[in-house]
Amino acid sequence: MKILVPTDFSDLSKKALEVADRYASLFKGKVYPFHSHIPITELDEPYALGMTSQVYQDYEEIEKTIREKLDSLAEKKLTPENIGTSIVNVGNPAQSIVTEAEDYDLIVMSTHGRTGFTRFLLGSVAEKVLRMSDVPVLVVENESNVDDFKKILVTTDFSDNANAAYPYALKIAQKSGGTIDLVHILSFDQFEDGETDMSVKKLREQRLKVIEKEYFHQLGDRVQSRVIASDDSPHETILNHVKENPYNLIVMSTVGKTGIKYLMMGSTTANVVRHVKTAVLSIHPEKQN
Repeated sequence: MKILVPTDFSDLSKKALEVADRYASLFKGKVYPFHSHIPITELDEPYALGMTSQVYQDYEEIEKTIREKLDSLAEKKLTPENIGTSIVNVGNPAQSIVTEAEDYDLIVMSTHGRTGFTRFLLGSVAEKVLRMSDVPVLVVENESNVDDFKKILVTTDFSDNANAAYPYALKIAQKSGGTIDLVHILSFDQFEDGETDMSVKKLREQRLKVIEKEYFHQLGDRVQSRVIASDDSPHETILNHVKENPYNLIVMSTVGKTGIKYLMMGSTTANVVRHVKTAVLSIHPEKQN
């Protein structure tokens, strides 16, 4: 397994390397630290702390310096056998990450951090990567406690898109020896007043049991399913559930593009990623086998 880890060298972004190291150890993979350099141009010079643009003309020297920083960071944060080659690119961070990741199995990145002279928030980069990447993206917060990925939450809306996330959750649980909570949110705000009763919940519990048996039977009693009925939106309900029931990992599917499907399911994933402290593995359903 090849894992790409973008970093801007901030303390927050270094958390992603620690999480990637644990994931690589599970799957006997390699972690490849990555940095996308944004050159300072003549246009930036008045804001570049009084330095002249000549400092930024030797790109080969800059690349060498950044690569040395990546190598040093890898030595500090990664298990020796998990260290892959450090990669330096030039250009827009989000696009550079997405393009580079085409040859990788997973992206692990932090939701926050700073790039350049505080000109870009890594959080905005993370959201762009979530939308554009065909490769699964594992997003972490500094407070994320992944441990050994022992306790996993998988959400579903019974769509074909949601199905794409199940194999990933299963493989992680098999490798870690962990448990899976398979959860569906029955959000009453999606229905007209008086349109629903608890018979709807029973039907959806039955559908969950079918998914549990079809996709997760290999885990035996290490998988549990549950329908949560709520007047709140799906993402608010998930947030409240996670606060009351801490997890090491949330696995969700997102369409990753704009349009109606993204607004329905992708926005739930995006909102969860923005607000939870738990690590979130986001799967792009249209690109998975």
